Amino acid sequence: MGLRPTQYRCASESLLRRLRKDGSLPRIHPLIDLCNAVSVAYAIPVGVFDVSALALPLEVRYAHGDETYVTFGGEKENPAPGEVVFADREGQAHARRWTNRQSGASAVREETSRVLIVAEAMHETGTEDVRRLAETLAGELAALWDATPRTGLPTRTDPRFQLPHSR
Repeated sequence: MGLRPTQYRCASESLLRRLRKDGSLPRIHPLIDLCNAVSVAYAIPVGVFDVSALALPLEVRYAHGDETYVTFGGEKENPAPGEVVFADREGQAHARRWTNRQSGASAVREETSRVLIVAEAMHETGTEDVRRLAETLAGELAALWDATPRTGLPTRTDPRFQLPHSR
């Protein structure tokens, strides 16, 4: 993607480095903590988005440069044209540089009731690894929160994942 890998590490690599350095992962929110643990276990980035903050559809694409990205500190930025972003129909960038940097606008909070969890891998066995990660995560969500997760694995020939409507 034209980024220096040591400057913009993927989320799972950053978590693995932190775990090796500190011996533990940060405590943020029970769901985020679970997703971080699964991300580390599979060495695959996992992003979690509060669906109520998304103007669906959400699209992974190259930025035009006019998208708005909100940092966790509340500052607004515009991703550079050509940067990979998760953008919604209102031009909000909910993640930058693939899943490396999530927006504060769609971060999970105590009042979050519906989420979109995204895991991505581009390595040779990535498709199977993401499938196994999704199965693991779905099992943990069902066990811990009595949730009924819906999973999907978009492909080049079928690149869409349709969120079910709210109940």
